[in-house]
Amino acid sequence: MEQIKWIWERMKGFRFTFVLAMICAALAPFLTFLGPTLYRRVIDDVVIGEATELLIPLAILIVVSMLTRSSLYYLSIFFAERSSKGLDKKIRDEMFKKLLTFHPEFYATYRTGDIMTRLTGDLEFIRHNLANVFRQLLSSMVLFVTITVYLFTISVNFTLCLLALTPFVAIASFLYFRKARPLYTVLRDKLSGLNTCTQENIAGNRVVKAFAREDYEIAKFAEKNDEFRLSNQRASQFWLKFYPILETLANSLTIMTLLAGGLFVIRGEITIGQLAAINGVTWALADPMRQLGVQLNDLQRFFASANKVIELYEVEPKILSSAHSFSMTNEEFRGEIEFSDVSFRYGSNEVLKDISFRAAPGSTVAIMGVTGSGKTTVANLLTRIYDVSKGSVRIDGVDIRHWDIKNLRKKIGVATQDVFLFSDTAEGNVAYGDADLTLAEVENFAGLACASFIEKLSDGYDTIIGERGVGLSGGQRQRIALARALAIRPRILILDDTTSAVDNETEKIMQENLRSLDFSCTKVIVAQRISSVKDDADTILVLEDGKIAEQGTHDELIEKRGAYYEIACIQQGVKSEVSV
Repeated sequence: MEQIKWIWERMKGFRFTFVLAMICAALAPFLTFLGPTLYRRVIDDVVIGEATELLIPLAILIVVSMLTRSSLYYLSIFFAERSSKGLDKKIRDEMFKKLLTFHPEFYATYRTGDIMTRLTGDLEFIRHNLANVFRQLLSSMVLFVTITVYLFTISVNFTLCLLALTPFVAIASFLYFRKARPLYTVLRDKLSGLNTCTQENIAGNRVVKAFAREDYEIAKFAEKNDEFRLSNQRASQFWLKFYPILETLANSLTIMTLLAGGLFVIRGEITIGQLAAINGVTWALADPMRQLGVQLNDLQRFFASANKVIELYEVEPKILSSAHSFSMTNEEFRGEIEFSDVSFRYGSNEVLKDISFRAAPGSTVAIMGVTGSGKTTVANLLTRIYDVSKGSVRIDGVDIRHWDIKNLRKKIGVATQDVFLFSDTAEGNVAYGDADLTLAEVENFAGLACASFIEKLSDGYDTIIGERGVGLSGGQRQRIALARALAIRPRILILDDTTSAVDNETEKIMQENLRSLDFSCTKVIVAQRISSVKDDADTILVLEDGKIAEQGTHDELIEKRGAYYEIACIQQGVKSEVSV
């Protein structure tokens, strides 16, 4: 029952309302026997005993008892729904908040479709159980016990006859509960796989079309869908084997009431009124038996879903601000960068080895190297997407592990080659980092990034870009991403191959605009093309196998006739011996 304990701990703020729901659910069954008792008095005292003066008082009491019981029933639903929906929102908000703090390694472990299933379907099933199943289970238990006690007050022998069936119900329920749980765990995993397949095909729609793999993806989805169907079918078939047993036992109570009740009346052990009262509450014994199967079925799915939610919720972010983290105002922030003997290991792979360099405030550092040399990792360490394995990264003389993460990142603008745009207007995407920007300011930053093409879109800056920028070229998306990075007036600007999809003429204009920014900005440029860095970089770092192979200005590196020189010759289309 660890799942229930975990949920109770998260219910702070909703416990009182939930307890009220359970109290109402528990009180309502106590009034169940009142109606049959009053009916018995009507038959025995009014009809047979001819005490007609009792008819109206008894009728009023019957109406009052029915209204009270109905009121308690609906109050239990109201309070249960209120508390369960409040808890559902609270956990979902907290989980989403944690998702934004997770390390990239987390997203390499958990599939997007699986995360979505936990945030939606699993949480909804937990809410459903809190609002309905737990309440109904408590009500059924109290109802069963209450009616059993009431029946004992009428006839002990008759009650024992009716209860003779309950041990069989208990055994069947125990066996079902034990064997059904693994089936619902598998069913939950198959649903997650189906959602993941769907999400990947939506996100990778262009790739699927580019390689004409529609038939393959359709077949893969059909396979996942069939696996989900079979798992669902197995769980349902197992449930169908169990449910008829409970239904038969529940219906047997009615038959036993008629047969045994008739014999007890004939023998004079109970009156006709008492038999009518017993017959009126027999459903209160049968219904809990009938509902038990449904409730156990839902409980199994509850435990499977709760395990998935708890697993995700309890994942701890690897990178967080310390309790006494360091912050700095924009005016105080200078943008000095220093890497001191930095090494970084991803799993067993050492990506960076003893990297050291310094960038003065307002200077430009360029990082070049072949694919896999560690260029982007340097940028990720600077924004503390990852933490160094050894050494330190300092900004304005302070180790970034001592900085408040939000305070630090708000001062760093990032534009990458792999652009993500939100399903929002063009203006909203540019002003993503600063929602207070005016339209004129948005247009200004778009102009600096050569993104003035936005004005020609169907609705100008009010045009909905669409998820991931569908409908725009790669270069257009990159320019919007650059405008977004510039719009926060960063003290440090990281450009990770931002111009890879931009033509040379546009790139030159962008470089001119970056030189004339009206705010001080230290630039870190990760690039493949020498044309992107040779005129503006104060220092160029050339990485090879995670190490700095060369370091210096364009002219200095050309003179060295090393790796940078070779790259320059290849890109210029000249032989190595020719001056570049």
